[in-house]
Amino acid sequence: MPSLHNRISRKELKERILQDPTPRTTVSFYHYFPIADPVVFRDKLYLSLQAVGVLGRIYVANEGINAQVSVPTAELDRFRDTLYGIEPLQGIRLNIAVDNDNKSFFVLDIKVREKIVADGITDPDFDMQRKGRYATPEQFNEMAKRPDTIIIDMRNYYEYEVGHFKEALEVPSDTFRQQLPMAAEMMKEKKDATILMYCTGGIRCEKASAYMLHKGFKNVFHLEGGIINYARQVKEKQLDNFFIGKNFVFDERLSERITEDVIARCHQCGQPADTHTNCVNEGCHLLFIQCENCAAVMKGCCSADCLQTLSLPEEERKKLRKGVDKGQHIFNKSRSRLPLIGPNKQ
Repeated sequence: MPSLHNRISRKELKERILQDPTPRTTVSFYHYFPIADPVVFRDKLYLSLQAVGVLGRIYVANEGINAQVSVPTAELDRFRDTLYGIEPLQGIRLNIAVDNDNKSFFVLDIKVREKIVADGITDPDFDMQRKGRYATPEQFNEMAKRPDTIIIDMRNYYEYEVGHFKEALEVPSDTFRQQLPMAAEMMKEKKDATILMYCTGGIRCEKASAYMLHKGFKNVFHLEGGIINYARQVKEKQLDNFFIGKNFVFDERLSERITEDVIARCHQCGQPADTHTNCVNEGCHLLFIQCENCAAVMKGCCSADCLQTLSLPEEERKKLRKGVDKGQHIFNKSRSRLPLIGPNKQ
């Protein structure tokens, strides 16, 4: 029987993909629908996608599926047929990435989670089926021009930092579960206003729109397919582009450039920069923005301490790392962990 889990080291798999010239396409999709037995669903899906050569990160829960994957370009039709063969997924939107460099994922991970988006919602009366209305990219642009529309960004600060829609409000929080009640609190005096929410691919703003309706808001919309679909539609249909900067993505690429605007700053010197990187000290691995000059001076490290650690022999570094898991810093969600040692320090 084929394995239901990857048995090869991630390092070896990464090397294989980097050396493999096979063109690949990065695709994301999600769908809220009831899954009675997520474990059984997960195992069947793993075997089906493994047969197509799919790599990526997929979360499955009772409330649905959330996926970001890399597919051999020649197998896109087979991949689509595989998904559409699952009745609840028939006809779902597949968001094709704006930038494809074959290096977004190196392994297939399908994990069963309590929820496909951690939201902190415990109210049993909350209903994901009662959600806001979709806004197509064309409708988004039209609504964004109206002075009475409030645009809300439902992403983390480090995503907003490098790119966002013009006039969009940031909800200043570290996690989505914090954002939901904060967004409702920020808008509590404007329950009759037109609220237009967006996120990377649509999954967070769709749940946020349902949450806002649950909290008594009347006119709530969310961008269909998120920034990824918006950027593609803008390009294909020659629409006005209201997004500036980069779209942060949760894979090896870390971002897709939408416009040439650089709206963020290096976390070390304060100069304009929008390149996210992870600290090369494997005992840290902090996600932060670093300009080319600081990358050269700091050798890819986030701090003087990490730079000093990097100079130690590998055996000593291994001792320092032993028993410490810094993997979560790859997508760091706390402002307090940022280096901010230059002019941009707050």
